[in-house]
Amino acid sequence: VEKIKKPKKRSATIFGYPLSIFFIVVNEFCERFSYYGMRAVLVLYFKYFLKWDEDFATTIYHTFVALCYLTPILGAIVADSWLGKFKTIVYLSIVYTVGQVVMAISAIQDITDTNKDGTPDNMTLHVVLSMLGLFLIALGTGGIKPCVAAFGGDQFEDHQEKQRSTFFSIFYLSINAGSLISTLITPILRAQTCGIHIQQECYPLAFGVPAALMVVALIVFIVGSPMYIRNPPQGNIIVKVCKCIGFAVKNRFRHRSSQYPKRDHWMDWAEEKYDKLLIAQVKMALKVLFLYIPLPMFWALFDQQGSRWTFQATTMNGNFATSLSSHQTVNPILILILVPVMDTLIYPLIAKCFNFTPLRRITVGMFLAALAFVAAALLQIQIDVSVTQKKTPKHTFGNLLNMHRMMQNSIVLLENPALVLNSFVYNWIFSVFELSFRRVLNGFGSDLNVTVRDKVFNFTSNMSEYLSVSHGKAEFMIKDNRESCVYTQELGFGSSYTLIIPSTFTFGEMCSENIKAVMDMKPNSVHMAWQIIQYFLMTTGEVVFSVTGLEFSYSQAPSNMKSVLQAGWLLTVAVGNIIVLIVAEAATLNDQWAEYILFASLLVLVCIIFAIMAYFYTYTDPTKIEAQFDEMEPEEKEKRKNFDMPRKGSAESHKEDRRSSDSSSDDECTKQTKI
Repeated sequence: VEKIKKPKKRSATIFGYPLSIFFIVVNEFCERFSYYGMRAVLVLYFKYFLKWDEDFATTIYHTFVALCYLTPILGAIVADSWLGKFKTIVYLSIVYTVGQVVMAISAIQDITDTNKDGTPDNMTLHVVLSMLGLFLIALGTGGIKPCVAAFGGDQFEDHQEKQRSTFFSIFYLSINAGSLISTLITPILRAQTCGIHIQQECYPLAFGVPAALMVVALIVFIVGSPMYIRNPPQGNIIVKVCKCIGFAVKNRFRHRSSQYPKRDHWMDWAEEKYDKLLIAQVKMALKVLFLYIPLPMFWALFDQQGSRWTFQATTMNGNFATSLSSHQTVNPILILILVPVMDTLIYPLIAKCFNFTPLRRITVGMFLAALAFVAAALLQIQIDVSVTQKKTPKHTFGNLLNMHRMMQNSIVLLENPALVLNSFVYNWIFSVFELSFRRVLNGFGSDLNVTVRDKVFNFTSNMSEYLSVSHGKAEFMIKDNRESCVYTQELGFGSSYTLIIPSTFTFGEMCSENIKAVMDMKPNSVHMAWQIIQYFLMTTGEVVFSVTGLEFSYSQAPSNMKSVLQAGWLLTVAVGNIIVLIVAEAATLNDQWAEYILFASLLVLVCIIFAIMAYFYTYTDPTKIEAQFDEMEPEEKEKRKNFDMPRKGSAESHKEDRRSSDSSSDDECTKQTKI
């Protein structure tokens, strides 16, 4: 009690703001940079480094995201009931940092590349390190999520309400700035080459920079610790609400006999132990939480921007590193533009025509997300058509052998990013990336050494293994024991060529003129820029859905239940990612466009259900309802006192604790939900 009553220490100020908040804002910027930067290339790491197929990579990705949105509940309970916000942020940030470092180490192929061929020899170790790193990251980022904004709000005194409001705006800006910059930079870092033995895409750098930013975030936050105002833990309202609901259910079950009179609402069965005010607040919260039930379907589509849509981009034409970073920065940029545009222009114009209520906006947001997936499906159909049209399998394995026999001495180089020759049969694989795969058929009587971009073709008999080479200008170096020849070829996205060296080939200055390139597969013709349409629709849907949803929840929530609804909102994101896991594992659709249509159809169905639920919803004013319970009737106090006395031994202390908890929870929940 003494700690609670102790007045806040005054913090140093600058321009009327506590100096401590600048450390918190910088911390949040670095943390969001770390999280979104790592996530921007995560599915590519799964597919191209760990060699997982797209479905399994999607499953693990969405499991990770779901875990990131489940752990905030744990973080809120730990902070409010045990450690306090400051210690929770520090301890979980250490866990977070360790996770990012482990993730960066897992991407170093050289730690298990004993034969120095550029491929890890112990992939199990890399997978274990990756999963450990992701688990620690999910625990850290989720655990601190509900604490940082509220801790920043704690730094202000009662007379600094205006500064506190501005702080939350700056805090939100730092989140988007970190997301924007990291999603722009990290794909470019991944596109760099690094490695001790073989130069490859630099995932250690792509994960290492976010890890370094998390170290900076932790250091900055700790440096500001002498200036922070630290409120002690005062009990968590989420726990109290759960106990109230649990008691109501248990008490109703005990009095299920018909001899007991019915009550207006099932929560009224908690009246013997809890205040009518708390019961009324729980009723209002449950009323809003009921509307949350259909919402996870929106997040099931929204979070596929980082998985399925990223894989879709790898099958298209364009500079993948630049285009991916540009596409992923579309979201934060559009958010910063569309939020004020919607509030100041679009919503007022629509309001002149009809009442565009918050629940109607949420419905429109879900519909826009469904349209985004329809656009993705149409684009996928075009991609599939272009892939089918560009296949010209006139140069089959048998053809190449015939050409080899006729020419006596020839080398056939297969540059093939979407084609695998296996037992003389074409197996078409729709996973075209920036890479091309080549193999060499050596028809010379003597041994040849063929390299391209520091990669060496290893031969078994006369046929080499496949090697992957990125797009762009490539120089093939052909050597015998005495001489060499350089042949230059421009490699397009998804193209396939047969390079034929005839028996008349001789080494010398004009050697490359004797080599003939035959195109077996045209480059990808659908450009990545077409994805901007679906990104625009999805981001517009997010602004209409998410921002409005938070605003609606805040306005309809009781004063001390803001954190309950915030936890419920984050839970819908987690459940949405779980839905993706279920569909990715259960669906047996062979075509990706069909899966997009399936998700769009499910969201439209959910949208209709939500519209019906919204039609029957009655808007309330929590402030007015709470005002009716300011003066509790004496007989209600006596009833609760008699009920609690045999269990607690002191009803007066029970009431005092409850009042203190309610009062302290009110301020904190309001701070948390503002952000």
